[in-house]
Amino acid sequence: LMSSERPVDLPLVGLFAAMPVTAVASILHRISGIVLFIGAFYLCYLLDLCLGGAAGFREAAAVVDSALGKLALWLVLAAFGYHLIAGLRHLLMDFHVGDSLSAARVGAWTAIGASALAAVLLAVWLW
Repeated sequence: LMSSERPVDLPLVGLFAAMPVTAVASILHRISGIVLFIGAFYLCYLLDLCLGGAAGFREAAAVVDSALGKLALWLVLAAFGYHLIAGLRHLLMDFHVGDSLSAARVGAWTAIGASALAAVLLAVWLW
């Protein structure tokens, strides 16, 4: 049966705000993995250019020097940083280090905070 009421629109910002920080950290870990998968193609493209000789290296340098190229490189490296930090957190939890609810919350906030700091420092270094 179809209802005559309009469909409910779920605001994503409010949805994330209502979630526990451990759930947000888990979702960000999955998103960073997807960004890494897609970013691997960009990095392989740059590597292919670099291995093409001096002209290819100059072309790769020009790609990375552009604003869009720097943004893409920043996204891949920031995703790598978060994925690495969150992965280490999960590895520690596999060994029952920090697997209580309160420790999991602290670990999630630490992973998000440390990777945000790393992303800001990376942006300063790239630009």
